[in-house]
Amino acid sequence: MADLLIHGGTVVDGTGAPARRADVLVDGTRITGVVDGGLAETDRTEAGTVVDATGRLVFPGFVDTHIHGDAAILTDPAAQLASLRQGVTTWILGQDGVSFAPGGSETAGYAGRYFGAINGPAPEPLASGCTVGELLAAYDGAAAVNAAYLIPAGTVRAEVIGLTGRRADDGDVAAMRALVEQGLADGAVGLSTGLDYVPGRFADAAEIGALCGPVAAAGRPYVSHIRYYEARTDEGLAEVRRIHAASGVAPHVSHFHGPGRWLHDMVEDMRSDGIDTTYDSYPYVRACSIIAMLLLPAWVQEGGIDAALERLSDPAVLARLRSDWFPTVSDVVPRVRLAYVAAPEWSWSEGMPLDAAAARARMPVGDFVCTILRDSALVASGVFGQPRSGEADLELLLRSDAHMGGSDGIPLGGHPHPRFWGAFARFLAHHTRDRGDWTWEQAAVHLASRPAQRFGLAGRGSVRSGAVADLVTVDPQRVADRATYEDPKRLASGIDDVIVSGAPVLRGGALTGTRAGRALRFGAA
Repeated sequence: MADLLIHGGTVVDGTGAPARRADVLVDGTRITGVVDGGLAETDRTEAGTVVDATGRLVFPGFVDTHIHGDAAILTDPAAQLASLRQGVTTWILGQDGVSFAPGGSETAGYAGRYFGAINGPAPEPLASGCTVGELLAAYDGAAAVNAAYLIPAGTVRAEVIGLTGRRADDGDVAAMRALVEQGLADGAVGLSTGLDYVPGRFADAAEIGALCGPVAAAGRPYVSHIRYYEARTDEGLAEVRRIHAASGVAPHVSHFHGPGRWLHDMVEDMRSDGIDTTYDSYPYVRACSIIAMLLLPAWVQEGGIDAALERLSDPAVLARLRSDWFPTVSDVVPRVRLAYVAAPEWSWSEGMPLDAAAARARMPVGDFVCTILRDSALVASGVFGQPRSGEADLELLLRSDAHMGGSDGIPLGGHPHPRFWGAFARFLAHHTRDRGDWTWEQAAVHLASRPAQRFGLAGRGSVRSGAVADLVTVDPQRVADRATYEDPKRLASGIDDVIVSGAPVLRGGALTGTRAGRALRFGAA
């Protein structure tokens, strides 16, 4: 009768309709029936594989709209397990304007080094350079989770202009647009920028608007780590408005946080003005990024990593940083706890507050920052507090119809942020079951169907006949995030069975070894 049957569960179908008792039948990669009330016992015996979902909710697979698994999807089954244990079946990669395609070996190498503490180094077969199409082909069938990809505008800029801060001329813009157009033709689900990172921070609104022209024409979103993410968010959102005005593109703001009421109202104003604006957020008040972005000025990083390392070895540069720069970020330093420091001689500092690690090293904080960055070739990251964002801000933002779930998860480091291991479980446990910020039906919309629609993941995001069978069973009483800031790598509980494209990839909470994940191209099931 069916290759696979999920029996005894309560279906939360992703449409917002009330949850209902139903059995789900799967043949091949597709759902072939949702039987209200469930099948008769005699019919159940005819299924090839039966998943007992008694007492559980059956959801469409969740879409992590912002995750840094660009290397992990090829190299790290444990990272895939961490997502699957939270019900995540699809990763949206290519975030923050930096990843491995499109470009040659030098560009891929730079992305792997500069984002070495976020995405990790470029794995084979991507390290020699690749197109978006070649990257997606490498991802297809390589993992237990699906992957979609955003064209990273910083990578495009690095390929055409390099890592200098000069303004793009008409020829540069034409060459960059050609790379974007090819990436869209290859199936990319949008364009991303990271406007606090190098080289994305050197691009102005006119340049980004020009790149967004073909994105808008293709009906895909512009996804942005906006400029001034930490402090001047209103200016960053104003730039997003200008980019929309220049191109007509639909904006999606990455890892939106606080202050909640102010930002919520700004986004609602954009939406009321007819700008199709959405955003993602994660359910934590602390963030995580590379130390170079947090604590080095742009001029030190211009020209690439080797140029930055040379400057960090120059006594005159260090003296200038001590006198002119580090006093300006003195408010940031006490908020940073080191997550990943690649240099083995400094790995003891992972998990320590930055100022305490500097004191243990008997160095001024600025000297310590320059030392660990130089010795780690900039591969260092930190978890940091966001004083403008609190629990009330998170709760307000996640209730909006513009909201989608994204972990901003980074799997690297000895003491990383817990969001990679817990964000989606925390959405379900803390914000849905315990606080009631969502109903279960609303959770399915925020975490599955709305992201699938926004990013053109055809056939995914719902539990209905004909849909692709990405399915998750959730124990509503047991689901919980167990990862903490003190112990960040603990797997979530309460999700033990996950189906991807009709194949069980998680059974009894363990990976089956089946690599059913597909490379998802915009609009193609």
